[in-house]
Amino acid sequence: MTLLVLAAGGTFDKRYDEISGALGFGDSHLPQILQRCRITVPVRLEALRLMDSLDMGDEDRQCIAQACARAAEDAVVIVHGTDTMQLTAQVLAGQPMNKTVVLTGAMIPYDVEGSDALFNLGYAVAAAGHLPHGVYVAMNGQAFAWNEVVKNRAAGRFERR
Repeated sequence: MTLLVLAAGGTFDKRYDEISGALGFGDSHLPQILQRCRITVPVRLEALRLMDSLDMGDEDRQCIAQACARAAEDAVVIVHGTDTMQLTAQVLAGQPMNKTVVLTGAMIPYDVEGSDALFNLGYAVAAAGHLPHGVYVAMNGQAFAWNEVVKNRAAGRFERR
């Protein structure tokens, strides 16, 4: 397996600004995270525009789809905001790609204690290496086909539809 990790933002990559008390974006955490994970397959990181997925539009989703389509790698993990992950997955599923694409994210930012970011990324990387070609969402220790998952906002997790 060769792996492309696309950084698209979301809570996963948000940083807490102690002065303003707000969450926002700076540089992606993913270079340090990937080094820390010690993944043994070839990995390439591509940072797209880091943004909250609620701010994503059709153009942003097409940018993600184009990055997946042009990738030489046979597996792609996309770090994405959880609020509209399913919309992006739907766009990707409509594209002709002969690879495994796994979207993941976090409910709590990576640099905040109790974050699920590192676990979700590790699980998504493992899923990308084992699942057949297609589009998936990997969250909370489960991988779901893109059209069989829903975000349970009240419980703060993803579940089978």
